[in-house]
Amino acid sequence: MTQDVLSPHNHNHCIDQALTQARSLCEQQGVRLTAIRKRVLELVWQSHKPVGAYDLLPALAEDGFNSAPPTVYRALDFLLELGLVHRISSLNAFTGCTNPGHQHPSCFFLCRQCGIAQELDSAAVSRLSAEVEQSLGVTVEHQITELSGLCPKCTEQPLD
Repeated sequence: MTQDVLSPHNHNHCIDQALTQARSLCEQQGVRLTAIRKRVLELVWQSHKPVGAYDLLPALAEDGFNSAPPTVYRALDFLLELGLVHRISSLNAFTGCTNPGHQHPSCFFLCRQCGIAQELDSAAVSRLSAEVEQSLGVTVEHQITELSGLCPKCTEQPLD
């Protein structure tokens, strides 16, 4: 199931839920959710707009963390490996995963006007991937689907 990020809601609830899931996954896998990893996850979930690694640096520096790019990339790699975040390839940015702990293809709708990223149910894409594997005799190892356009809010508000 995907979360509707296009409707107004409390981002703090999203952050709390992401942290709860992160703690659980870390405990299950015997890894640590360090302070820097936790803070990067919080920053990624502050809004539903994909955020670049370099965009995280000022907030981390303000919080007293080492804000060198390798530190941020190590934290993001950890979160990616656990499935807590997704990388939006076309933007070279990251967004929170609404279904962490379950391997699934990355499927997103990206609003080209407001920048919101909506994670989509990947079942249809998984079926398409299976069809491609069967018809071509290949093995799909990695798949990212990004659809872009205007969200309902931006469709109603034309550009000035």
